[in-house]
Amino acid sequence: MVFADSILSSNAVFTGLNDHVKPGAVAVKGNKILAVGSKEKIGKYNGPQTQNYDYDNQLIMAGFHDAHIHLMFGSLMTHGSVNLSQATTAEEAVQMLKRFADSRKEDEWIIGYGWEHLNWDKKVFPNRFLIDESIKDRPVLCFHSEGHYTWVNSKALEIANVNKDTENPPAGLIEKDQHGEPTGILIEKASRLVTDYALDFPREKLEELFDAFLNHAAKLGVTSVSDVYGAGMDYKQSYTLFDAYDKDERLTCRIHLYPPMNGDIENVKRLREQFRSSKLQVTGLKQFIDGVVTGHTAYMVEPYTDKPDSIGETMFPIDTIRDWVLEADKEDFQIRFHAIGDGAVRLGLDVFEAAQKQNGFRDSRHTLEHIEVIESSDIPRFESLGVVPSVQPSHIALMPVESHTTRVREEKHGNIYPSKTLTGSTMKLAFGTDYPIAGLNPIKEIYHAVTRMDITGENVWNEKEKVTVAEALQAYTSGSAFTAFREHEIGKLVEGYLADIIVLDQNLFAINEQEIKDAKVILTMADGEVVYQKEQ
Repeated sequence: MVFADSILSSNAVFTGLNDHVKPGAVAVKGNKILAVGSKEKIGKYNGPQTQNYDYDNQLIMAGFHDAHIHLMFGSLMTHGSVNLSQATTAEEAVQMLKRFADSRKEDEWIIGYGWEHLNWDKKVFPNRFLIDESIKDRPVLCFHSEGHYTWVNSKALEIANVNKDTENPPAGLIEKDQHGEPTGILIEKASRLVTDYALDFPREKLEELFDAFLNHAAKLGVTSVSDVYGAGMDYKQSYTLFDAYDKDERLTCRIHLYPPMNGDIENVKRLREQFRSSKLQVTGLKQFIDGVVTGHTAYMVEPYTDKPDSIGETMFPIDTIRDWVLEADKEDFQIRFHAIGDGAVRLGLDVFEAAQKQNGFRDSRHTLEHIEVIESSDIPRFESLGVVPSVQPSHIALMPVESHTTRVREEKHGNIYPSKTLTGSTMKLAFGTDYPIAGLNPIKEIYHAVTRMDITGENVWNEKEKVTVAEALQAYTSGSAFTAFREHEIGKLVEGYLADIIVLDQNLFAINEQEIKDAKVILTMADGEVVYQKEQ
């Protein structure tokens, strides 16, 4: 008789195979699920050395899989910088920066994140001189809440040699005043002029940030992530670090890597061969089609209503995007695109369709990320083309909905931040956070997916886009696993699947939807090992 190493039992087990919970137990042997069933059935696997975890009505489910994060950048924002999201004015944000700087005398750069001028009393960009008044001897770099522009002080511009004569980089803008002097706001790729200096960390700092991430993820029940390329920290340096942890058996979270699609196909083919373990693997490629709605850099089908001379722009020439996709698809790479505007969504679908026509149909699972605005006619194309929608539910509460409704025609308001309408009869919806744009906590995403509550906490935005608790949990487990081609081994509680299992302190199916946000993880098991257990 084979005995389990551990058995978890509860009156609320969500296997992910259906839309409800039921009493039962899960037996684990090694790093896999030995059996799932009634408490009586699983009892036969209970041996003298079996560790039993008995829960009353607390929810047992598969570990969360965040389908979209920027791992090391997120850890830096969470564990090595100051959160400015609660500031209500630019001056208050500077005060927060000053307090942080005074507490971090050893830091060469002062880094902040999360400021949102649309939530301030004066809804305009701040400038470098505000920071200079409090911090002028050390460089300061502050990432906007959406991560697509930065606010820096004069010292940072000096180090980066950015001045009135500096030209805008491609797909980037150095904001300048009436005298031609930089204001301290760097938009899209112009931020790289400073981040290349500020985010160049030694190995010891990277290890500190990675350890902090693994601990943070375990506490939140995140057992798997998709680490997608984003501007900022050196992805190759991060991959080397992850690989060292994998070889030392120190990874407590599965990491699916998405390096940039940039035309260097031989480089990413080498990376795909290099990283292919159960806990660390290159799964596909990532690139940006456009920017963000708030900065008028999202690529739109029609001109912005508050900026009628602009439809935004693509990050790269459309022909270049198309050529990259055709080549990468031919080499059997999955492709994930940042696509926020309806024009970017349509372009993404168009180039994926072109790849099918040229290279033939395959189970590519190409994915569009964010999808903040979409044309109704493009919604059914996801299913017909086999394209996966990947969204971040809590983004509806990053800023006032007016940040989008004032920029597109009223007829399109019902297609802002869609979720429910993107689910088809055969397609999977994937959930994530875009960490650190939103915090890593999956419970917050589940809450906003189910309630559609906006930033005020009082208004429901596009109620028709609500999903059920079961649909939200599936999108955050098996749906995200599907995007990583791993739905056959993670994302559900099924015999033979890898033992990535979590327990919540509440049964989400039995509480009021407003109470969901207060739920906590009390146990996280990754690859059969308990990596977090809440102290009683």
